[in-house]
Amino acid sequence: MKSLLQKLTGIPGPSGYESEIRAAIRSEIEPLAEEVRVDNLGNLIAIKKGNDPKGQVIMLAAHMDEIGLIATHIDPNGFVRFTTIGGVFPHSSLAGRVHFLNGSQGVIGQETPADINKIPTFDKMFIDIGATSSKDCPVQVGDLAVFDQPFLDLGDRLVSKAMDDRIGVAILIETLQQIDTSPNTLLFVFSTQEEVGVRGASTAAFSLEPDIGIAVDVTRSGDTPKGVKMEVALGKGPAIKVRDSGMISDPRVVDWMVSTAEKAKLPYQIEVLERGSTDARAIQISRAGVPAGCISIPCRYIHSPSEMVDLKDAVNSVRLLVELLNQKITFNQE
Repeated sequence: MKSLLQKLTGIPGPSGYESEIRAAIRSEIEPLAEEVRVDNLGNLIAIKKGNDPKGQVIMLAAHMDEIGLIATHIDPNGFVRFTTIGGVFPHSSLAGRVHFLNGSQGVIGQETPADINKIPTFDKMFIDIGATSSKDCPVQVGDLAVFDQPFLDLGDRLVSKAMDDRIGVAILIETLQQIDTSPNTLLFVFSTQEEVGVRGASTAAFSLEPDIGIAVDVTRSGDTPKGVKMEVALGKGPAIKVRDSGMISDPRVVDWMVSTAEKAKLPYQIEVLERGSTDARAIQISRAGVPAGCISIPCRYIHSPSEMVDLKDAVNSVRLLVELLNQKITFNQE
């Protein structure tokens, strides 16, 4: 999965501008599904039909967009002022390198601070692309950029920008490759605009009307020095979400995931996330409601240019998904 992940994280795809990453994913999945299509909001949908007419329709979602920046003003000296696309943080942005979708590159600088120990706000930052004036600046207002960092292979630990959520995308691609037949009809959705409000998953779930929903996304970890107090760590298995700030997972889905992991002797963790949410929230409240849950990949330095995951967690997530999707499953409505 490393080479696939390196390929996926290297492709720019800020929210609303996912065409390049969508094309790359499509080339990977086209031979694996009965139908592949793109909907009006740009979601890439692959359908694998089940072999049991009484099987469930299961929607699996991993978002392909990433956080980014957008130019708001070019000053007379060619410095680019910007605002954010999604959850970008000032403390992890300063001095970071960026890559504009038009090919321009630059570095994030700041105005001379009154207090060097204080993190500047974005209105005190700019992007320096080496221009000397607004006339020779190749960036225009409205141009988008993503962070520009090389993929770092530290053995099982892998670091890159856009691990959120290209790790989820890679897991769904690997799952689609490993499932030959299933009693359930499987809807693999590579969604758009998750980072700006789970927009793609909202329209996809409304259109597809699944019986069950599963998101695959990253979550925070509590395993760094004096880090957030959270019972999730890299390398200890996929995290089964119970709650985040946007949803409470359906207890039936949680029990199904836990019992399946235990039966298959797969490592897992229980996740309670205090900040943030996923596409599962959008699926859960679609139409009349959908039983939904989430398989989360522990990630350090989330929403930064250098997000870290453990490859073993991704591999075990694929194994868990294959076990789940090959089951006949019905949920008691009471």
